[in-house]
Amino acid sequence: MDADVNVFAGSQTANRLVLWVGKFAIVDVFDTNKYANNPKTDFLNWSVINAGSFDYAGDAWGYSYGAAAEWYQGRFTLRGGIFDMSATPAGGGDNAPAYGLDPTFQQFELVGEIEERHELWGQPGKLKVTGFLIRGRMGNYQEAIDLSQATGLDASDALAAVRTYQSRPGVSINLEQQVSENWGVFARAGWADGNVEVWDFTDIDRTLEAGVSINGKQWGRPDDTIGVAGVINGISSTHEAYLNAGGLGALVGDGQLPNPGLEQIIEAYYSYAISPATKVSVDYQFIANPAYNADRGPVNVFAGRFHAAF
Repeated sequence: MDADVNVFAGSQTANRLVLWVGKFAIVDVFDTNKYANNPKTDFLNWSVINAGSFDYAGDAWGYSYGAAAEWYQGRFTLRGGIFDMSATPAGGGDNAPAYGLDPTFQQFELVGEIEERHELWGQPGKLKVTGFLIRGRMGNYQEAIDLSQATGLDASDALAAVRTYQSRPGVSINLEQQVSENWGVFARAGWADGNVEVWDFTDIDRTLEAGVSINGKQWGRPDDTIGVAGVINGISSTHEAYLNAGGLGALVGDGQLPNPGLEQIIEAYYSYAISPATKVSVDYQFIANPAYNADRGPVNVFAGRFHAAF
C-alpha cells in the first residue's frame, strides 16, 4: 500500500476488517470514487464529488461522531456505520441551531454499502451501492404546506412545527471504470425520500451524474489532470410546492418557485502540477436553473485552487 490520505505505507492482507471510530467525514469511507471525491484535488461541486441525494451526517465542517466497519473479502467489500446527526435540520426556521451535532445521539444515521471490484477489458473498476436511513425529528413538506395555508404561518416555521420522530431513507449507485492508464470514467445516480425535509447535506432528492478524468501523461505531464462532469439534480413535487410556498431548504429558497426546472450543471477543471505534491487548478461551472428556479440563471462560476501536500 502506498501512503495516502488516511493510509499508512506498508502491506496488509487483501481480506481484512477495518474499523473506524471517532469524529471523521462519512464520505472518507462511503460513496468514494477515484475520479470524483475530493474538492482539494478534483471537482468542486458538491453533487459531483458525492451523490447529491446522499444526505450524510456532518457538522458545518462535514464531520460527525460515529463508528464504521469495512469487511474486505475477495472482490467484495461490505461497509456499515452509525453517525450522529445535527440537533436540528439545517433549513428549519430562522432560529434553528443549524449544523450543531446532537449531544444526545437521538438524531442519528445508519449507512450501509456494498462494493464490487472487477476488471473490464483488462482495466480495473468498482461498482458501489450505498444506502442510508436517517432517524430524527423531521418535518413533512405536505403537512407544512397544509399548516401554513390554514394558519398563515411562514412555511419554514410550519415545517419546524410539524416535526415528528420519523425516518428518511435514500440510496445511490456509484461507478468508476478505468478505460486506459491515461483516462477513466465515472457515474452516480441517487434517490432520497422527497416528502421529508433534507437534514445535513443539500436540497437534492434525485441526481444523475457522469464524467471523465484524463491524465496528462499522453501530453508529457503525468501529474496533470483534466476532469469534465455533467449533473442533473431534481426534487420531488411536494418539495417543489413547499419551496413555492416560501419555504427554505438547507441551502435554497427564493420565496417562490412558480416555474421549477431540473438543475443542470457542467463542471470542468485542469490541475497543473508544479511538483508531484504541489498543484494549481482552474475550474469552471455552468449551472442552469440554479436551485430548480427556471426564472434564474444561468450561473457561471470560475475558481482557482492551490493545493500542496506534505
